[in-house]
Amino acid sequence: MKSLLFIALLLPLCVFSQERITGHITENVDNKEVPLGGANVYWLNTQVGTVTDFDGNFEITYKPEYKKLVISFVGYKTDTISVNSPKRITHSLKSKSNLDEVNVTARQKASSRSFLQSQNVINVSSGELLKAACCNLAESFETNPSIDVNFADAISGTKQIKMLGLTSPYILITTENVPSIRGASQAYGLSFIPGTWVESIQITKGAGSVTNGYESIAGQINAELQKPTTDDKLFVNAYGAGNGRFELNTHLNTKVTERWSTGLYIHGNLRETEFDKNDDSFLDAPLMQQVNVMNRWQYTDTENGYVGFFNVRFLNDEKQTGQIGFDEKKDRGTTNAWGSEINTQRFDLSGKFGFVNPDIPWRTGGLQLAYSHHDQESYFGLNDYNIVHNSLYANFTYNSIISDSRHKIKTGVSATYDGYDELVLTENFNRIENSVGAFFEYNFDNLGDLNFSAGIRADVHNTLGTFLTPRFHLRYTPWDKSAFRVSAGRGKRSANIFAENQSLFATSRSLNIYGNGGKIYGLDPEIAWNYGLSYMQGFNLFSRKADVTFDFYRTDFVNQIVVDWENPSEINFYNLEGESYSNNYQIEFNYNPFTHFDVRLAYKYYDVETTYMSGKKENPLTPNHRFFANASFQTHQTAKGGNWKFDATFNYLGEQRFASTESYLNTIGLSQFSPSVSTLNAQITKVFSTNFEIYVGGENITNVTQSSPIVGSDNPFGTTFDTTYVYGPIFGSSYYAGLRYRLN
Repeated sequence: MKSLLFIALLLPLCVFSQERITGHITENVDNKEVPLGGANVYWLNTQVGTVTDFDGNFEITYKPEYKKLVISFVGYKTDTISVNSPKRITHSLKSKSNLDEVNVTARQKASSRSFLQSQNVINVSSGELLKAACCNLAESFETNPSIDVNFADAISGTKQIKMLGLTSPYILITTENVPSIRGASQAYGLSFIPGTWVESIQITKGAGSVTNGYESIAGQINAELQKPTTDDKLFVNAYGAGNGRFELNTHLNTKVTERWSTGLYIHGNLRETEFDKNDDSFLDAPLMQQVNVMNRWQYTDTENGYVGFFNVRFLNDEKQTGQIGFDEKKDRGTTNAWGSEINTQRFDLSGKFGFVNPDIPWRTGGLQLAYSHHDQESYFGLNDYNIVHNSLYANFTYNSIISDSRHKIKTGVSATYDGYDELVLTENFNRIENSVGAFFEYNFDNLGDLNFSAGIRADVHNTLGTFLTPRFHLRYTPWDKSAFRVSAGRGKRSANIFAENQSLFATSRSLNIYGNGGKIYGLDPEIAWNYGLSYMQGFNLFSRKADVTFDFYRTDFVNQIVVDWENPSEINFYNLEGESYSNNYQIEFNYNPFTHFDVRLAYKYYDVETTYMSGKKENPLTPNHRFFANASFQTHQTAKGGNWKFDATFNYLGEQRFASTESYLNTIGLSQFSPSVSTLNAQITKVFSTNFEIYVGGENITNVTQSSPIVGSDNPFGTTFDTTYVYGPIFGSSYYAGLRYRLN
C-alpha cells in the first residue's frame, strides 16, 4: 500500500497501474553477462519509461495495451521486445558494429573529453594529477592545455590561472559543485586545496549550467574530493624540492558502521630557506607555512537511496616575503627594509545530501549547504590590506523526466549570503550581498546524434538587482566518432576589485576608483555573454587511436570593471566605456602511437582587447600565441603491480604586452613587449607495487628566468617600485623528489 500511495502521489509524471514488469538488462563482456546500469527501458509510443539501476534491474508499469518494450543504451543496438503478459524479462544488449572504441578508451585516459555530453567538458582524473608534483589545485593544470598558469607577481609566489584569455575571477571554481574560490579567497584560494585531496577535476569551457549559479563567464572548474569509501585506508605523500619547499599529506579513512565512513585529511607545507638567485635583494620565493586539516564523513544507504557528505575544514596559511633580512618585528611600518606578510585563517563547514528513488531511479533530489569564514591580515611594505569574508550557500536540486528518459529536467532554488569587511590602506569598505534564485534546465537526448540542454535562472540580489541568466548547450554528431558543440550563455558578477588584484599593493602606484554611483565600490556589476563552437573528431592514424578538437570561444562584456595599469604611477578602476572582448582559438591533437604512450599537442591563439582611458589595447600580459606539448609513457605492470612512468610537458608563450607608456618602459629597461618564453617540466615515477612508489622531477628544466622581475628593487619605497611586470619564471630550474605510500 505504501508503494502504491507513493506512485499515486506522483501521478502527473507516472502512469499508474497495479501490474508491473520486472527485468534484468546485461551486456556481454569477455563472454560473461555483466549488469548494465543506466539503460533506458520504455513502452513504445507511450510516456512510460524507466532506467536500470546499478545492478541492471528495472521495474516498469504494465497494461494489456502495451505491446512493445524498447531497451536502449548509447553505443548499443536498440532492441524492441514483444510483451504479451506481465512476466520477468532478462535481456542482453549487443554492441553496435561501429561501436566507438575511442569513446571507451577516452573514459579511461587520465584526461579526456566526452563525445556524448552537450557541454564541452574536460575530465581530469587523479592519474593526470600525478603527472606532476601537483602540490595544490593551482598547480594541477600544468599538464592541461586549456588552462594557462603563471605567477601573479614577483614576490608572493602565487600562481594564477586563466581560461579563454580571462583571469580566474571570471571562472566559476567549485568544490563538488559548491562555489568555493570566490570573494576574499580569489587571490590565494587555489593554493588552499591540496592536490592529493582532489579525486578528479571537470573543466567546462564557456557558460556552465544554470544549476551552479550566475557568476560563471569564461567557464567552470569543479574539483571532486577524495571519498572516504573509495580512497585508500592510509595514504602518505611526502615531497621535497630544491627551492626549499617541503610538504606532507596524510589521508586516514575508516568505515565506522555499515553506512558511515570517515576520513581525516592532513596537509602541511613549509619553506624556511631564503633564496635570491638574481641578486635583487628580494626573496625569489616567499617563506611560508600552511596547516590544512579536513574531516570528511560519508553516509551511504543504497537500499533506500540516500547518500550524504559532511565536511569540516580548518586552514592556517602564513607567507612572508620581501627583502632578504627583513624582520617583521623591527622593520614593519618603517622604511628600513621592504617586507610583506599574508596571514590567512579559514574555517569551512559543508554538507551535501542526495536521494535516489529506488523504485524510480531517474527521480533524484539533492541539497547542498556550505558556510565559510575567511580572515586575511596582510601588509605590503607600508600598505595594509585586511579582509574578513563570511559566506553562506544553499542549493536544492530536483531531477526527473518528462514522458521518458530522453526528456530530462532539473530544477531547484538557491540562496547566498556574503558579508565583507575590508581595510584598504586606511579606508574601510564594508558591504553585505545576498540573493535568492530559482532555476530550470531541460535536457533532450535522442540517445543518438543529438543532445542539448537549455536552462534559465532568475535571481533577486540586493546589489545586482533582479535578473535572468540563460544558458544553452548543444551537441550534434553528424557522422561517426564526431561531436559538434554550440553554446551560449550570460554571466553576471560583482567584482571584488581589491581581493582579486592584491598584487597592486606591492607597488608604489596610487589607487583610484572612478565610480558612477554603483552599489559596490561605487561601480556597476560585471555582465558578459559567452559564445562557443567546438568540433571533436576521433579517427585512426596508422591503426592507432587519435582525436582532434577545434574550439572557438568569444566573450563579450556588456559591462566590465576595467583594471587600468596604463599609467605607471596609478592603478585605476572604472566601468567599461567602449568594447571589451576575448577571442580564443584552440586546436588540440591527442594520439596514442603505441601501447601505454600518449601524446597531446595544442596551439592557442588569443585576441583579447579592452577599451581603456588611453584607448583600445591588447590586455597586458596575455600572449597571443601559446604552444603546448605533453608526452607520457608507462611500462607494463609486473605481477606485483610495479612499473615505470615518464611524463614531460613543454610550454611556449609568445610575447606579451606590458602595460604603461613606451617611454616609461624604456626608462625601466623594458620594451613594449616581453620576449617569448619556453619551459620544460618532466617527472619519472617508479611504482614498486600497488602500495609504494617514488618520483623525481624537474620544473623549468631549461632554466628560463626573467631578469629583473621587480622594477625599482634598489629603492622599494621610491616612485617606480613595481612587482607586477612578470611574464615568466622567476626562480629558475627546480628539482624535487617524493614518495607515495598507500594501504588499501
